[in-house]
Amino acid sequence: MIHTIDPSILFLQEEDVVKAGCLDMKMTIAAVEETYKLLGQGQIINPPKHHIGMPIDSGDNWNSFFNTMPSYIGGPYNIAGVKWAAESRKNSAIPGIPYGIDITVLSDPETVLPFCILDGTLITAMRTSAVAGVFAKYAAPTGTDTVTMVGAGVIGRTMLLAMTEALPGLKTIYLCDLDLKKAEELAAEYQPTLAAKIIPTTDSKAAGAKSQVIVTETTTHKPFIDKSWLRKGLTIINMGTMEADLDSVMASDLIAVDYWDQMITYKSKAIAQLYDAGKIVKKDVIEMSDLVLGTKKGRDNDEQLVNCSSLGLGALDTMIGYKLFLNAQKAGIGKIIKLWDKPLWE
Repeated sequence: MIHTIDPSILFLQEEDVVKAGCLDMKMTIAAVEETYKLLGQGQIINPPKHHIGMPIDSGDNWNSFFNTMPSYIGGPYNIAGVKWAAESRKNSAIPGIPYGIDITVLSDPETVLPFCILDGTLITAMRTSAVAGVFAKYAAPTGTDTVTMVGAGVIGRTMLLAMTEALPGLKTIYLCDLDLKKAEELAAEYQPTLAAKIIPTTDSKAAGAKSQVIVTETTTHKPFIDKSWLRKGLTIINMGTMEADLDSVMASDLIAVDYWDQMITYKSKAIAQLYDAGKIVKKDVIEMSDLVLGTKKGRDNDEQLVNCSSLGLGALDTMIGYKLFLNAQKAGIGKIIKLWDKPLWE
């Protein structure tokens, strides 16, 4: 990027982010792959996200939380960014406000001046599902035509886009939710634009038995996938906190994670619990960077049982946010704000 001493900041509200191309899943998946390639090549600094759950000492029983997700992307980019990611369970009962609300700040790493502040909520929804799409691209069995998606919330919405983009031969999607009406409404909204048939259902286990890929995108804190769900030739992609129990993860022939160093710090995740118990170490897993760089395969044959797990990287938000910033800048989208006219102290 062109380094700056200008205190001007481009502010992109959610509507601006949409105009800049945020809802383009093909672009988002490409950005996700590029980010993990740079991570694997040592061009990204991405410390584990820092989690603050509230009220104090609530552990996993939070009412709301904030995550701080800083990153630096080198290589051809040389940009820094941070996402302030937040969720509130109370919001699910308040009309007109999202369950999760995120903001991304992009900065010049040489002068440390911020040059863009943008809504990150839609970016989060898109890149979360795009990560699952990349897992599916590299780890789904050959000729996958049926997928079960568990969860018809916001991530379920973007997951429909990600799975159909990553698996072009997809013919059937089972869209599962305990609230059948919710799944039916989402299916009705997206069916006219997708070639794959969307079948709403509340029976995720039965749907999974008919699918080559199961993707879970729920807010549960209690695992619902156990060994009775498992069979050869299945890929399970867990995007939530704790959706597959420890025995089912350990029963997999291959275990893939998005980023090991961060995953083991998040104690509610199955991988972290297995690591803490001494049952799994880094050499036992395949990282997303291995997949996109081609140094390891997502599966060696179509009979293997594969489990994938993701926690998400701040670098993804920085990368996608920067691409949207460039699009917005080119198209004249957004508002300019300033940190100062003249700094009081230098």
